[in-house]
Amino acid sequence: MTDDRRWMYRRRGPRGDYDDEFFNGLQQFFDFVYSRPGVHPNAKIRCPCSKCGNLPHHNRALVTDHLLRYGCMDAYSVWWAHGETLSNNVDPWFAASDVASSSNIEEHVNAADDFHHMVYDAFCPSENDRHRNETEFAPENVGDAPNRHAQSFYDLLRASTIPLGPASNDQTLLGWLSYMLHTKAKNNISGVGYNEIIHGCRKLLSPEDQQKVPSNFYEAKKFMKNLSLGYVKIDVCVNNCFLYYGDEAKSLTACLVCGEPRYKRCNSAQTRKKDRPRNSLWYLPIIPCLQRLYMSRKTAEHMTWHLKCCVDSEILIHPAQSIAWKHFDAVHPSFAADPRNVRLGLATDGFNPWGHSSRSYSCWPVFIVVYNLPPEMCMRPEFTFLTLVISGPKSPGKNIDVFLRPLIDDLKRLWSSGVETFDSFRKQNFTMRAMLMWTITDFPGYGMVSGWSTHGRLSCPYCMEMTRAFYLQNGRKISFFDCHRQFLPASHSYRMDTTQFLKGRFEFGPPPP
Repeated sequence: MTDDRRWMYRRRGPRGDYDDEFFNGLQQFFDFVYSRPGVHPNAKIRCPCSKCGNLPHHNRALVTDHLLRYGCMDAYSVWWAHGETLSNNVDPWFAASDVASSSNIEEHVNAADDFHHMVYDAFCPSENDRHRNETEFAPENVGDAPNRHAQSFYDLLRASTIPLGPASNDQTLLGWLSYMLHTKAKNNISGVGYNEIIHGCRKLLSPEDQQKVPSNFYEAKKFMKNLSLGYVKIDVCVNNCFLYYGDEAKSLTACLVCGEPRYKRCNSAQTRKKDRPRNSLWYLPIIPCLQRLYMSRKTAEHMTWHLKCCVDSEILIHPAQSIAWKHFDAVHPSFAADPRNVRLGLATDGFNPWGHSSRSYSCWPVFIVVYNLPPEMCMRPEFTFLTLVISGPKSPGKNIDVFLRPLIDDLKRLWSSGVETFDSFRKQNFTMRAMLMWTITDFPGYGMVSGWSTHGRLSCPYCMEMTRAFYLQNGRKISFFDCHRQFLPASHSYRMDTTQFLKGRFEFGPPPP
């Protein structure tokens, strides 16, 4: 079998037809898979196409069809899901991405301890890092003492390996507690009922094991709280003009801007229900998300990948090679001195949760993207953090800055003072800082986030007063027709064309600076 597997990402030739090298490579792939001991010639195998991603099992014909139609999944030159291990014989052209994305996933395919992995799901977002030996995370193996957030991870990881009772080597405290809480939620058991069940179960355990098990529902929730990142629900004015955020706004019952009441009053005087807020914002703090990127040794190592990327390459493969990135490093050398500081991007857009129904509703989620990671990791869902949910039903419009306030406060804290974070790869605590480099929106969203008016003659943020837009007298609208000729080379024939564009108009001007 050849070590050069570039054929996996070269399905089609120059004329658009399927390449013979790709068919030969497919034959080599199937020969390798079905030649393994214990694999039946007609057995179903994992499909490595970009759509299936090695999750479902299909027969040989369907796998072939998927690979021809969708192509191979990214970073799969090492066929770890089909029995191959990473070796020195693999083409080094793929080595960097495969080490980052497939060397440890093979353990995930055969993993059995779901509750142990649940801890890694909460504290280590990358699938690659769920299965590292827990001794690598033990506090006694690090140089610095872990901070409080890191210590909570070690405590929970230790709980995932504590057996309950001498005959329960396969049942751990975390697994049993997760099962009990799931059963309570599934069967709608009250808190009192849960406490009585726990009281009976504790009697079956030895006095030593009874001390390990939380005695009531409150203690169980407190123990499991470290698995979640948590969220904050903040009341908002119904007109999107004021956020009841901060200590000074907790006692307010009406908006300070428009005077609208904060709560929707209950009609019945006999009911015990509390008044409900008329509008709410959900905020998922970004600081714990960024701290947990450094809780995994593998992810923490990749957080400094941007420093080692090919910054001198003529092909732009990462934002670290961009002019904006380099300019920021030159302006803020103290921030750039520590490569562990985080560069972020903000993305938002509105959508209707009910699809194309007649109900008018606009929900705006706000996401944060981490640009420190390699290209094959930074756009994965597990590294894209949902930070705000602006629930509507109306679009926030120009008042979106009101909703962004809690996120901006955290970003200002990360920029000015930073937060203490434990780096599990270098085994030390450090002050992590972060900054927002880019925003990702469509053009109407650009106007909302930046505050620039995207309507009228001066709507283009680059042309501004140098725009070639003009007003249609009969249509009573602004037209941007014939604005593109200024970007053509000075000697281009279209600049002197007076028939196919605006009649009698030559274009001599340069493009906007």
